[in-house]
Amino acid sequence: MSVWDSIVGQQQVVDQLTAVSTGDARGIAQSWLICGPAGSGTTQVARAFAAALESPDHGLSDTPTKTSAQILAGRFPDVVTLRTDKVTIGIDEVRELVTLSEQMPSTAPWRIIIIENTERMLERTTNVLLKEIEEPSPHTIWLLCAPSAQDVLPTIRSRTRLVTLGVPQPEQIAQYLEEHVTVEETADTRSSAAARKTGARKSSARQSKNGNNTAEKTAQSASAAPATAPRPVTHEVAARIARLCEGDLNVARLYAQYPSVLKDRDRLVANIVTMRRASQAVIFAGQLYGSAQSQAQDRAERAADERQQEFRTLNGLSADEPMPSELRRAYVALGKKDDIKRQATRLTRDVLERAFTTISSIYRDVAVFQNDAEESVGLINLENRNEIAELSTALTREQTVARLDAVAEARRRIAGNGNALLDVEALFCALLPASA
Repeated sequence: MSVWDSIVGQQQVVDQLTAVSTGDARGIAQSWLICGPAGSGTTQVARAFAAALESPDHGLSDTPTKTSAQILAGRFPDVVTLRTDKVTIGIDEVRELVTLSEQMPSTAPWRIIIIENTERMLERTTNVLLKEIEEPSPHTIWLLCAPSAQDVLPTIRSRTRLVTLGVPQPEQIAQYLEEHVTVEETADTRSSAAARKTGARKSSARQSKNGNNTAEKTAQSASAAPATAPRPVTHEVAARIARLCEGDLNVARLYAQYPSVLKDRDRLVANIVTMRRASQAVIFAGQLYGSAQSQAQDRAERAADERQQEFRTLNGLSADEPMPSELRRAYVALGKKDDIKRQATRLTRDVLERAFTTISSIYRDVAVFQNDAEESVGLINLENRNEIAELSTALTREQTVARLDAVAEARRRIAGNGNALLDVEALFCALLPASA
């Protein structure tokens, strides 16, 4: 398969970058800004472009070369990716990249540096990068990723070549899911029900210590269940996910791989459209927060396990072979509890952000009914059509907009490191009907 096969709905961009990678290397721009909305695949495009630039076949062969396979897997020494679990990208991290950019590539034609979430750079951090972006080392290419050009400083925009991604169409996403994604029902998704119980108990009393311990034991028991064998995504499920993901390919993959995460979404929508009392709001908020924490913790631990397994593979060690003393410190560092905790905190926010997008889609559908626009734009939450139609008559247009504003406010509070559980509870209470 070509290095571009994982890029969905971006044919114009693929054609553009393929022409660049197969052209005269002396004319290649060395500083790029790849922009696109969440889930459009900015990082994937950057990696594929890097593979096309570094690989002898320019990434066009049906069978990937060793070079392109390593780049796509994030294991190639001359292609470095900076990502962060923090709110901002640190100035010291960028300084290290600038120093690295001055070094000659070890095996490939280029040293390529990819920076995810460039918009998280503060101005003083950007200033460290500016000179290198403007006059890069002769053998270095910078690939910066951001949601949009407006999200980065003008000084960066003016020194880079802009590539803009579009939102993939539902048909393209559905086809990709059917052809490239398999269902992998694992422990983290099967434990979500236990996590919701844990969250509900934490929210209503932060009250019953014994109850929380019981729920945690239940979650641990669920996590011990064996995983089922991967299976293809059916056409019907792929089409439904393509509608619900709202153009976000990352969310589409998540829903397809882990059906229990999709069920959590269904449950969230059902809770919102039927919620009538403050007590329900608090309970449902606790369930959402507990599920987010559980999913995030399991994903962070799984990522640490994968890093350690990769370390073993690179050093020629089997899964049950003792770790040599000279490698033990580096091996243990890949699974540090502090790093897992920090990543879990970030991933919890990601799960909540996805939930906020789901809640916004409900009130988007309400607005569709209120403006008699179903035939022209359709519904996202088609399975809940009757409840949403009822909600559209219970709310005024102003109240619908106020609820969308409440979701935006919850996003801002959590992004500002507020108390996430309290913020979610406040949001759910704000969504209650006026008579509640």
